Formats: sequence, structure tokens, C-alpha cells
Amino acid sequence: MPIIKSAVKRMRQTAKRRERNVGIKKDIKTAVKAFVAEPNAKTLSKAQSELDKAVKKGLIKKNTASRRKSALSAAAKKAGVKL
Repeated sequence: MPIIKSAVKRMRQTAKRRERNVGIKKDIKTAVKAFVAEPNAKTLSKAQSELDKAVKKGLIKKNTASRRKSALSAAAKKAGVKL
């Protein structure tokens, strides 16, 4: 447990950020699992949207999101989803 005032504050900030980041990552995983369970245009759009939000917030890199979206699109095409 930190004693220095700035370290205590940093610990609080880290905890808040971690909680927020874990929540966003959970939203991504939930959306992707929903798409895998039932591939359709709506679930694909939701999953891609969650990835874009994570990039906007700086949680994942742009290329990572692009790669994942590409994989989702390929899976949608294979499943015969009409966009």
C-alpha cells in the first residue's frame, strides 16, 4: 500500500482505468460471441462498432481492430450474411 500522496492517487486512477478498460474489452468479446453464435448483419455491425469504439478510446490499436473486423467480415461472407 503506497504512503506517498501522489502514489495513492495514481493507484486510484489506475484502478478506475482498469475497470473501464476491462468493461470495454468485455463488450467487444460479448459482441463477437453474439456474432459467432448467430451470424447476421446486425450482430456483425455491433461487433465492428464495439471494435471502433475501443480504437477511439485508445484501448486497442487501429490495425488490431482492422484485422479483427476483417476476420469477422470473412466469417460473415462464409456464413452467407447479406450486408
